[in-house]
Amino acid sequence: MAFFGGYRTVWLIVLFDLPTATADERTDYRHFHDLLLDDGFSRLQFSVYARHCASDENAEVHTRRIHGALPPDGEVRVMTMTDKQFGRMSVFHGQLRRTTERPPEQVLLL
Repeated sequence: MAFFGGYRTVWLIVLFDLPTATADERTDYRHFHDLLLDDGFSRLQFSVYARHCASDENAEVHTRRIHGALPPDGEVRVMTMTDKQFGRMSVFHGQLRRTTERPPEQVLLL
C-alpha cells in the first residue's frame, strides 16, 4: 500500500449510466463527463472513470464535487480502492492481458 504524507493513497472509481435520449439529457451527460475530465479523472472504459487520490480525505473532496454535479436523471456510483486492490485488477483485450494503470508520481513538498 502506498503512503503519501502519512495517508494511504487510493483510487476513486466513478461508474455511471446517464440517459441521452433528449437534447437536455445529452447536455447533462456532457457537463458531467467534462466535470470528471476537468477534475483529473481518466476513462477506463465507457462510463467508467478513475482518479488517483493522495488520501481518503482527498477522495472525499472529489466525491462531494461529483455529488454536487449529479445530473437530474440516471445513476452514478462512486467507490474507492487501494493501490494494491487496483493493481490486482485484470484487464483483458480479447485474449490478451494488459497491465493496469500506474499511480502518478507523487511529489512531497515540505
